[in-house]
Amino acid sequence: MKPGNWIQVFLEAIQAEHNAADNTLLAYDRDLGSFATFLADRNRDFVNADREDIEHYLVSLAGEGMAGATRARRLSAIRQIYRFAFEEGWRDDNPAAQIKGPKPGKHLPQTLSEAEVDRLLEASIITGRTPLDRMRNTCLMQLLYATGMRASELVSLPYAAVQGNPDMVLVKGKGGKERLVPLSAPAKLAIAAYLGALREQQQAESVKKPPVYLFSSRGKLGHLTRIRFYTLIKEIAVAAGIDPKRVTPHVLRHAFATHLLAHGADLRIIQMLLGHADIATTEIYTHVLDERLRNLVLQNHPMRDA
Repeated sequence: MKPGNWIQVFLEAIQAEHNAADNTLLAYDRDLGSFATFLADRNRDFVNADREDIEHYLVSLAGEGMAGATRARRLSAIRQIYRFAFEEGWRDDNPAAQIKGPKPGKHLPQTLSEAEVDRLLEASIITGRTPLDRMRNTCLMQLLYATGMRASELVSLPYAAVQGNPDMVLVKGKGGKERLVPLSAPAKLAIAAYLGALREQQQAESVKKPPVYLFSSRGKLGHLTRIRFYTLIKEIAVAAGIDPKRVTPHVLRHAFATHLLAHGADLRIIQMLLGHADIATTEIYTHVLDERLRNLVLQNHPMRDA
């Protein structure tokens, strides 16, 4: 196998075997491409690189100020491509197998208070150029907070998934895994209003075929892009009087989980709703609550200044 083909063949394999998402493949391609460039600058490649080359690469990343979590991810990608190469017989060893990567620090996810989320939901009602835009934005926000979907899952939600006033929607997550998530009453109302407006528009334009996606667009993907959704949330945050730097689709996902946990939801249920493969990923939200409770005591205890 030619060194230049390693990354492409590896990506094709994980896509076929694990049904990896496009974003996952792009991340692998970016991380491994960076390592390949480093090797080329040293007149090396995947075939003849050794442990020392990989360690020098990691040191160079640290010297550039790269975060430990990102360096750990890069090392993981290198380990995986060399494990794949060993299994395919391209190499008889894995030079990255014994390298200990940096321990990524635990960063608590940013979240929002329930009052702030209420302000965002209210602001979505008045954000948009047209009545249909405003109904779409309201539907997006209500669905996001009601389900905790990832941005990519939400914008690509099929039109058929919300037909018939369902109490739950089927979400296709990472790796093609499906899960059912319940809809709140406000989310159901927002969906109904938006669908009604869509049907009126279709009738006015004599369109008989329903759209493929709930949040359809005329772009290449056929649905609202994650980037456009990201900018929409920033606009809604400004309208709500909240610093837009604090508000992203993922922060709303964190808020969904944190608020559920604060109101007594079981951690396993939250894991299922979020589509986490490992309960350890979900447990981070218990740390968020611990931190908020600690700050609450420190700020409000009558003996705080003693």
